[in-house]
Amino acid sequence: MLYIIRHGRTDWNDQHRLQGRTDIPLNEDGRKMAQKAAEEIKDVHFDICFCSPLSRASETAQILLKDRDIPIVFDERLVEMGFGEYEGISGYFDGIDSPVSAFFMNPERYSAPIAAGAESMDELFYRTGEFLRERVRPEIDKGRDVLIVGHGAMNSAIISQVKKLALKDFWSAGIENCKLMELL
Repeated sequence: MLYIIRHGRTDWNDQHRLQGRTDIPLNEDGRKMAQKAAEEIKDVHFDICFCSPLSRASETAQILLKDRDIPIVFDERLVEMGFGEYEGISGYFDGIDSPVSAFFMNPERYSAPIAAGAESMDELFYRTGEFLRERVRPEIDKGRDVLIVGHGAMNSAIISQVKKLALKDFWSAGIENCKLMELL
């Protein structure tokens, strides 16, 4: 089986600020969410956990799997999508005049502001697709249960590829913090 979960909440989540690759840690609510999720999934079997190296994901994974003999393997391909100079902005869901707003409202129309150092959808799908092929598929083929702990956009890219979703449906899975999703 393949499972995926998004990290617990952070101060920037609460402030509606775009995190991207900025390494914002869990806040106390995020830790409580992860502890609650750990209790909810304590009977779900995992053989291995792949995790983003960003602190909000790695701390979530450590809380989720505390006292369980499950290896946590960090992989740079699981970091959140990069938004360059737009990281830290707020109001991106409110239709502000920002190229990043399109990513959340109409992902099929998103064009990464390259000059601002943002990652494109093609780059996001390439690295997460490569990760699925190189790391996840071999584990699944061996009959192992895999957990991925990551981020909203990165998780959506994995879900979109596994479920073969159209780009317009990129956000359709609804990526809530600390809610386990079964993919395969």
